[in-house]
Amino acid sequence: MSRTVLVLNSGSSSLKYQLVDPDDGTRLAVGLVDRIGEASSTIEHEAGRETTERHAAIASHQEALTTVIALFDELGPSVVDSGIVAVGHRVVMGGREFAGPALIDDAVLATIERLAPLAPLHNPANLAGITVARELFPDVPHVAVFDTAFFHDLPAAAATYALDREVAERHGIRRYGFHGTSHQYVSGAAARFLARDVADLRQVVLHLGNGASASAIAGGRPVDTSMGLTPLEGLVMGTRTGDIDPAVVLHLARTSGMALDEIDDLLNRRSGMRGLTGHNDLREVHRLIAEGDDDARLGLDVYVHRLRKYVGAYTAVLGGLDVLTFTAGVGENDAVVRAEVAAGLGVLGIEVDPARNAERSDQPRRISADGAPVDVLVIPTDEEITIALETVSLL
Repeated sequence: MSRTVLVLNSGSSSLKYQLVDPDDGTRLAVGLVDRIGEASSTIEHEAGRETTERHAAIASHQEALTTVIALFDELGPSVVDSGIVAVGHRVVMGGREFAGPALIDDAVLATIERLAPLAPLHNPANLAGITVARELFPDVPHVAVFDTAFFHDLPAAAATYALDREVAERHGIRRYGFHGTSHQYVSGAAARFLARDVADLRQVVLHLGNGASASAIAGGRPVDTSMGLTPLEGLVMGTRTGDIDPAVVLHLARTSGMALDEIDDLLNRRSGMRGLTGHNDLREVHRLIAEGDDDARLGLDVYVHRLRKYVGAYTAVLGGLDVLTFTAGVGENDAVVRAEVAAGLGVLGIEVDPARNAERSDQPRRISADGAPVDVLVIPTDEEITIALETVSLL
């Protein structure tokens, strides 16, 4: 019997899951329960080449996971027969406490809960999924794999904010970084694609989804990353501002009558591309641009400008650049964004071949022009296989 790992990613109103064979990376099943707690939830379950979609009222994460197990029994593969050796859980914030995966016990759960103020949108949802899964799978180990772990040992100059040292220490304020499992996987996959030793490469990875982050990776280890204490810092995102003058918060608090929670909501949920264009889906932004919408054009310009700035800054941090990689939903699928980012970076040796860039594929590929000094790649991310491998490595 083969061994498998059930990978769970619990969001505030969603549950993503994959059943993974960690030995060869095969996905035996992939699924999503979305809109948990709403009047109608969407359930998608893919096994083999068959995809099943259903709609039902799913009130809680416990009901969601119970439904998932029933789908495995009905549609396959059988949970009993698939040889589950562990459940791997994505946890967003690991703070300074976790530099790698952790076997979940009551003490680890308490620490994840204590760190929740640093990731209030994520850690409580992650905890809910862990609690339910431990009840439903009591006989296998559960492992937490942290988004922040890959960036745990950032150089002090990159991790430290120029804030009063005692205040920063007392409140755990530093750059933690996020999307670590994606940056870890993609930087390794880029080296494998190029048939080069990761230790010899200076890489910038752009993880561009609704949430977006950049990392500078030297010799396989991160030396800087754009997200900071929280996932709000850095690139322009679907609904988040990214980098913004901190005094904007003070100004709004003093002059607008907005409470701190309202400002928090503004910066995290009503800004970014949604705030600039009315849409956080870049496909809609491109449609508006084609119709002559000036706000949409400005929004994309702001988005691309920030990306170019980070690529340039990280090239300076690395002392040069060998590989630039695009990943995640926008990075893998939006040829316009890739072309516009690269168009301003020829001075760094970045040149994209238009025909290669326009090709659509779900495979790793090179899109840079022949002879260009920097390899520009598109690498589909695979956070779930990283979580599965981290889980079995701990066991």
